[in-house]
Amino acid sequence: MDKSALYREPKNGKIAGVCAGLGRYFGMEVWWVRIIVVSAFLLGGGILVLFAYVGLWLMLDKRPESLDAEDELDFDHTIKSKPWQKGQIPSELLKELNKEYESLESKIRNMEAYVTSDAYKVNKAFNQL
Repeated sequence: MDKSALYREPKNGKIAGVCAGLGRYFGMEVWWVRIIVVSAFLLGGGILVLFAYVGLWLMLDKRPESLDAEDELDFDHTIKSKPWQKGQIPSELLKELNKEYESLESKIRNMEAYVTSDAYKVNKAFNQL
């Protein structure tokens, strides 16, 4: 499965996930893609936009669950430099990174507490028997 392939994203979509899939593929915010599609529909391309949407709905596969799981493990953080780009504004990104740092710090503290405890030494002795 190719991460850069074009998929529908029904989880993140309103109707069939076509706009959400296009947004992810082109690196745009989903709301921008929706505005473009609705504007094209209202400004005279109604039937063509409708056929294109239904065609993409039928042709595109749903985004596999395995790719969603991979994305959750991805720690790729991007900062928006333009409003239409996908990413986070710097203050939101800083808050998210701070939460991740605090989470990692607490896990490391727990590991250090266990390794320096008597329980660790006893378990290690039992494992060596």
